[in-house]
Parts: sequence; structure tokens; C-alpha cells
Amino acid sequence: MAGKTIAAERAYARADVFVAEALGISRSAAKKLLDEGHVTRGGEPVKAAHPVAAGTLFEAEVLAPREADLTPQDIPFDIVYEDEDIAVVNKPQGLTVHAGAGNYTGTLVNALLYRLHSLSSINGVVRPGIVHRIDKDTSGLLVVAKNDAAHRSLAEQIAVKTCSREYLALCEGRFAQERGRVETYIGRSPSDRKKMAVVPKEKGRYAATNWQVEKRYKEGLTLVRFSLETGRTHQIRVHCKHIGHPIVGDPVYGTKKQRFHLNGQLLHACRLTLTHPRTGERMTFEAPLPDYFLNVLHTLTEE
Repeated sequence: MAGKTIAAERAYARADVFVAEALGISRSAAKKLLDEGHVTRGGEPVKAAHPVAAGTLFEAEVLAPREADLTPQDIPFDIVYEDEDIAVVNKPQGLTVHAGAGNYTGTLVNALLYRLHSLSSINGVVRPGIVHRIDKDTSGLLVVAKNDAAHRSLAEQIAVKTCSREYLALCEGRFAQERGRVETYIGRSPSDRKKMAVVPKEKGRYAATNWQVEKRYKEGLTLVRFSLETGRTHQIRVHCKHIGHPIVGDPVYGTKKQRFHLNGQLLHACRLTLTHPRTGERMTFEAPLPDYFLNVLHTLTEE
């Protein structure tokens, strides 16, 4: 057995759900680790049903990984900024951030292992360096931790909301106001467990998204800037559907009839602001819209 520190980048209703995701193992395997006392906090065993707050650090004793579990791969992606503590990357659409159990290739993590000389170990062997995520078909900025001290700092910033993330999306319909805010509870869809949905308070977790109109188009589409206050799974996509303005190209939460030939939603993480974990400097990074997004905008007529 080898000791690993794992950090919760968001809150979880149960510790076994968090441990399963953090270590890339099944929930039953995670529960077994917890029940046998192999997951601790401050030296005390953690129960499987115990809720987990964002930013919580656990120590987990797990089997040492095989070298072949994660293979460095030369997968193209842009590094926007890099130093000895962090790397800010611009993830392309179609690239999954990290692998699931049993599948350890073709992800951003594989690409990071090929390009970077070190990554934090806090989130286990499946997610080295990964502090936060964006969906496979969402493009844009992610910060990667290159050591455990940087990871702890970044995870804390996300938990206390001092790390800000902004997105641009092309949405269906005309927004009635110039800016607004969506507050709901998000959980698993009762009709499809693979989807997320707006659900009653007792069945979901609080989610808040701020939005502002950037441009309006005569074709009945709107370019909108979104700012996250929380980081729920598929949050912007679910909120856009909820307010009647699904994101163009979204294969899960969008309209059935697509007017453009796209490989996923037109949603881009365009701006990331954080405090450097070593220097304390406030840093802002920006990533331009990818070509496929711009190509759609160039076909539209601005109001």
C-alpha cells in the first residue's frame, strides 16, 4: 500500500463517491477502502457516508500504481503559461481531462505527462496535477498544479471562490435583459442518470451562474459571457437549458435540430484569474475563441 493525499475540488454528499472519483476506482472499491480504515483525515478513519466539504484533504492508502497505468502521450494542446509551480493550458474541444477507471489513454493527463516534468500527486494516480475540470467538448483554460503545495493553494482558492472562471457561449434565442443571474439546485436527472438537471433543493446542490450579453445576432442567437460562482457538473449547460437558451451545438442539453455542423457545444473557458500559490501575485489569463467557434460567428449578422 502507498499513501496518497487526495483533495476535494468540490463538495460531495458522501465520502465513498469522492474517493471513487479521486482514485479512479469503483464506488464499491472506495467503500471497501473506507470501511477498512484506509482513508483518514487528521489520522481518523473516514466513514463512507460522511459528507465531504470542498477543499478537504484526505490520506488514502492504495495499491501502488503500475507504471503502465498512465502513459505519456504526444497529444496537441497549448500551454499558455508555465513556471515551477503551475501551468495554465488551453484545452482543445474533444479532449477528455482525465481518464476513467480501466481507460488510461487519450486524455489531457496523458498529454501533461508527456509535456511537463512534474505534476502534483494530491488527486491520485488517475488525475495528477488536475485541480479543476471542463467538459470534454468544452474548450479553454485550466490551471494545472505541478506540486502538492501549489495544488493545495489552488484547491483552496476554488473552494473559497477567489479563483474566477469566465466562459463565452453562443446561445439559442434572444435574451430579454442585458445581464442576469441563475440560482438553482443541480443534481442527477431523474429521467436519465447520465445527465444533470435542475432539481428540488433536497435532491441537488446549490449552483449560481452570472451572465452578461456580449453580442446579439439577427439569426436569433446571442453570444453570452458566463461567470461561475459554483462549479457543478455541466453547470452552464444545464442553466442555459433551464432558462430556455440552450448552447448551440450541445448534444446533450441543446436543441435536437442543429443549424451548424459541430462536434460539440460552443462553450469556451476564455478567462481565468487566480493568485499564484508561491508569489501571491494576482494573475489573469485569456484564451481566444477557437477557429470552429469563430467560423460560426462569422456567418452571423450582428444586430
